[in-house]
Amino acid sequence: MKAGGRGWFFSGMAMAIVATVAVGFAPTYYLKLLFATAALPLSMHVHGALFTAWVLLFVAQASLVSASRTDLHKRLGVAGAALAVAMIISGTTLAIESARLGRPALGVLAQASPFFVLVIPLGSVVVFAILVGLGLYYRRRPQVHKRLMLLATVALLPPPLARMRMLNALGPQAFFGVTLVFIVAMVAHDYTTRRRVHAVSVWGGLFLALSFPARIALGHTAAWLTFARWLAR
Repeated sequence: MKAGGRGWFFSGMAMAIVATVAVGFAPTYYLKLLFATAALPLSMHVHGALFTAWVLLFVAQASLVSASRTDLHKRLGVAGAALAVAMIISGTTLAIESARLGRPALGVLAQASPFFVLVIPLGSVVVFAILVGLGLYYRRRPQVHKRLMLLATVALLPPPLARMRMLNALGPQAFFGVTLVFIVAMVAHDYTTRRRVHAVSVWGGLFLALSFPARIALGHTAAWLTFARWLAR
């Protein structure tokens, strides 16, 4: 990817993701001392550190490509792959732990069963794992790779969005809906710069977008609730 208008789009998206994460997690994590929020268990601190490292690494990787430093980008990619594995393990463990302990959800989900709520973070882990896995597989195809990695990182946004007071009061439809803005932005970028939308933006974007209502629908089924109780036992 060359520097310039096209090259810096992904850096701009990375910075937008950083801003979303910073605002969403400020009261409960980054600036929790100022907001006097409840203390967090070690598992949440570990997960938060891994999540933060991924977002910052994504910014660095996008910036390196924009600056034509693909040599450093490739070296950091090894660390990124290891970090992704750690995030998948941490995300799965924390989601199941939260359901087991019955930790209260946010906003309109506060009254929902923790076994129903479990489908949301576990769904994010699964979607992230699939997109990152494909991104690593296609690492030698830059146009495919960078779109898959962007979508994988966007898949992590529902948790910080859900912690924004206005959105968590409206429920999953709201914070899932805002996540779609990032997908639409990538599609619009493709069309304005290429006069066509890249296949990854179409199919990867649809996969991520459709995963949102699919999680809600799955969470209401008896089969899922039985499985969730088994996971959290």
